Amino acid sequence: MPELRQERSVGELFGQLTQDLALLVRQEAQLAKTEMQTKVSRATSNLVSLAAGGIVALIGSLAITAALILLLVDPVGLEPWLAALLVGAVMGGVGYFMLQGGLRDLKQIDPAPRRTVDSIKEDIQMAKEHRP
Repeated sequence: MPELRQERSVGELFGQLTQDLALLVRQEAQLAKTEMQTKVSRATSNLVSLAAGGIVALIGSLAITAALILLLVDPVGLEPWLAALLVGAVMGGVGYFMLQGGLRDLKQIDPAPRRTVDSIKEDIQMAKEHRP
């Protein structure tokens, strides 16, 4: 029995290629959108955490600062300005290291949609390998 072979015209092949490329572009755009939403969500979470940590540290620092200054003035006998200076320097150092930790974590976020870029590179490579 002779083999039946369906021949497709160049126009049909070009139409199918156009449809496939349009689908690929839509999929890549959706991947980029999803990846960027994930990165923005992480960045927002880190920024909220950084801000909340800064506010809590400030409030705590104010209360502890007042208590430590009073402790150094009365029982120890330091001058109030010197007690305030010492306590302020220590609290400032602690706050600095807390903020540095939050900024370090924030800087580790890569804003580029890496999976999308890699996928597009793979698509280009595949297209190069399969072209006539």
